[in-house]
Amino acid sequence: MPELQPNTPDPPYDLIILGASGFTGKYVVKEALKFLNTPSSPLKSLALAGRSPTKLTQTLKWAAHPNPPPPIPIITADTTDPPSLHRLCTQTKLILNCVGPFRLYGEPVVAACAKTGCDYLDICGEPEFMERMEAKYHDRAVEAGSLVISACGFDSVPAEFGLMFNLRQWVDPALPNRVEAYVSLESEKRIVGNFGTFESAVLGVANADKLQELRRSRPRKPRPAIPGPPPPKGPTIEQQKDIGLWAVKLPSADAIVVRRTLGVLTENRCGLPGSNESAEHIEKREAFWSTVKPVHFGVKIGSKSLLGILRIMTVGIFIGLLGRFSFGRWLLLKFPSFFSVGWFRKKGPSEDEVRSASFKMWFVGKGFSDSSLVSQGDRKPDMEIITRVMGPEIGYLTTPIILLQCALILLHQRNNLPRGGIFPPGIVFGPTDLQERLQENGISFDVISKKAISG
Repeated sequence: MPELQPNTPDPPYDLIILGASGFTGKYVVKEALKFLNTPSSPLKSLALAGRSPTKLTQTLKWAAHPNPPPPIPIITADTTDPPSLHRLCTQTKLILNCVGPFRLYGEPVVAACAKTGCDYLDICGEPEFMERMEAKYHDRAVEAGSLVISACGFDSVPAEFGLMFNLRQWVDPALPNRVEAYVSLESEKRIVGNFGTFESAVLGVANADKLQELRRSRPRKPRPAIPGPPPPKGPTIEQQKDIGLWAVKLPSADAIVVRRTLGVLTENRCGLPGSNESAEHIEKREAFWSTVKPVHFGVKIGSKSLLGILRIMTVGIFIGLLGRFSFGRWLLLKFPSFFSVGWFRKKGPSEDEVRSASFKMWFVGKGFSDSSLVSQGDRKPDMEIITRVMGPEIGYLTTPIILLQCALILLHQRNNLPRGGIFPPGIVFGPTDLQERLQENGISFDVISKKAISG
């Protein structure tokens, strides 16, 4: 039986960053310090948690540099020690979980939050983990008043909010049918990813059967009705001339997270009501979701050169083939730099490599200039709208920016958000001011073009 809100009335901390000394965690700490005790910020108290107090102290010094580290409490906690996680949850309103791969270490943290009523955000991009947590803990979280939201980083907020931004450009009588997202990673130096991301991808291949088994075991939910024909399959390698990229399908979490949000929206056409929502926010929420129509959605990774796409495909083939058996996974995780052709290494990128990197995510929407055209047989889309989301390096800069802004909204606007449950970020934060906050912190949303196309 869930313990109903034992962390009331006032836990000592607004939020605790768990796994703060990890590759991404230390950048999350750095981002959090920008908003700690500033005049307009709801973040007045903060603690760091992890296995090693020494490493956490070093992280705090690094994050605060060149200023002296502020007096932030260090708490010892371990994902293999459930009582330590329970104590953590009773000391805070919100946990930011940076301990991955989440498939290996995430469940005990979600379980503790769902039991105590503590809210939870993470930076997970692992579909099997997210769907398993929803299946196992959603009802407990609802009862305890714990709001659990995964994918609050580059996976998958730019995809969710970039899609919703594109959809809001389709003004009646225009009607969207499909949106394809194209991710382009850029750098003045070389692109280097976090080893944890590579490990999560390898484990994702290894556990692909478990995800399908989980989905088959769950009751079927209604699917959104999308007007117009389904999109054509298209070539394996696409040349998208409008945005100057070659592209290939990306098996990321983004499309799955978007489909989860659209699925919840199918059952709750005006979105999810808040626990004690203001009349102003109810009106805002209902108006917002009235502009978001269901569409076919996919994600591709792009490169300016065909050679770059072939390199991406080579890495995908290595992970896809070797990730299916234990010796292959050992090889992949032992020699990540070789099997990722230099994109991932165990020590991660240097600070210069982080600073020089950026991303662009293009959203190519196709639909009908007038919704009446949909009923005219197999009429093809005659209108295209291209939008773009753009920001700094994805893993260490964009992800902490997004995570902290989600946290600040949750702390400041908690009554306008659902009381509890396990949800993707889009359905919870869509009607809030998250997009505006991201724009104020270096992540831009732009309309690139609107034009007629041959049907």
